[in-house]
Amino acid sequence: MANDQKPVISVRKLRKVYMMGQEHVVALHNIDLDIPRGEVCCIFGTSGSGKSTLLNQLAGLEKPTRGVVRIGGENIFDNAKMKQRLFYVPDDLYFQPYASMEKMARFYKGYYPKFSDKTFQNLTKVFGLDSSKRINGFSKGMQRQAEFVLGMSAHPDVLLLDESFDGLDPAKRSLSKQLLVEYMAEKEVSIIVSSHNLHEIEGLCDHVGLINGQKLALDCSIQEISQNRCKFRLAFNREMTQQDFAGLEIKRFKKDGSMILLTTAGERAPIEEKLRQMKPLVLESMPLSLEEIFLDEMEGTDYDFTEIFN
Repeated sequence: MANDQKPVISVRKLRKVYMMGQEHVVALHNIDLDIPRGEVCCIFGTSGSGKSTLLNQLAGLEKPTRGVVRIGGENIFDNAKMKQRLFYVPDDLYFQPYASMEKMARFYKGYYPKFSDKTFQNLTKVFGLDSSKRINGFSKGMQRQAEFVLGMSAHPDVLLLDESFDGLDPAKRSLSKQLLVEYMAEKEVSIIVSSHNLHEIEGLCDHVGLINGQKLALDCSIQEISQNRCKFRLAFNREMTQQDFAGLEIKRFKKDGSMILLTTAGERAPIEEKLRQMKPLVLESMPLSLEEIFLDEMEGTDYDFTEIFN
C-alpha cells in the first residue's frame, strides 16, 4: 500500500464541552488536524490541556459537541466497523477483573479480525511478560507493556497511545519506540502518541501538535521545521558578539568563553558558507533537539513549558 499522503485521519472544527455541575467547561476548541498514513504524530501539552480528550474523540468514544472526526473518510463516532481498525491505549488502563494477558488476548481476538496470536506470543517474550499471570498483579509499567503488546497484536491501521511511555524504564521505552517505528514502516499505519514530556518520545515523531489553552497552538512536520533550522558550534581567535552575525536570522545565541552556540533560520548550506567566510577556528554543524525546535517555535507565546520539559 503506497503512502499517497492523503490524510487517513481528518479533524475539522472539533469542539468538546463538558457539564461540570452548573458550568460549561471547554475541553477542546476549534481543532483542525490532518494525520497522514505512515506517520507518527505526537500530541504534546501539560496535564489538563486536552490531550486525552482529543484521543477520546479520535477513538470515537465521545460525541463531539461540534465538528467531526473522520478516519478513512468515515465519521468515527458510533462506527463499529471502523473501530475494528483502531486500537486505543488510554492513560487510565482497564482490564477485565482477574484477567491474564492470555484472557485479554482471547477477548480482543473476538473483536479485532486481524489479531495475531504469533505477534502476541513474540511480543510477550520480547517484553519478558508472563501472559498467564493476572494483569492486576503487574506493576504500572508492566501493565502498560501488556496493553501495548495487546494493541500491537491487533494489527490496527490506527494506533492511539495516551501517555503510554509514562512509567517505563529507559530500556523498555526504547524498545517500544523501536517496535512502533518498525510497525509503522511495515504497515504504513497512523500512530498518534500523546505525552506531557518531550524527552520521552524524542526521535519518534514525524509530526507534532501542541495543545495550549484547549487549542492547537502548533501543528507542523518535524522535517519541515528541521529543514529551516540550523545549529552550529563555533570558536574564533577574536572577540565575537551577536552583532557580528547580523546578516543571519538568529533564533538563539549562546556564548561560553570562546565557544558560541548559534541557531539560525534558513537552509544549512548557504548559512554554513557565510559562517566559513568569517574564518572561525571551529565550525561544527549540530542536530537540533525537539525541545529546541519547540522553544524556537513558541517563543513569544504564553505557553508554560515547565512541566513539558521536566
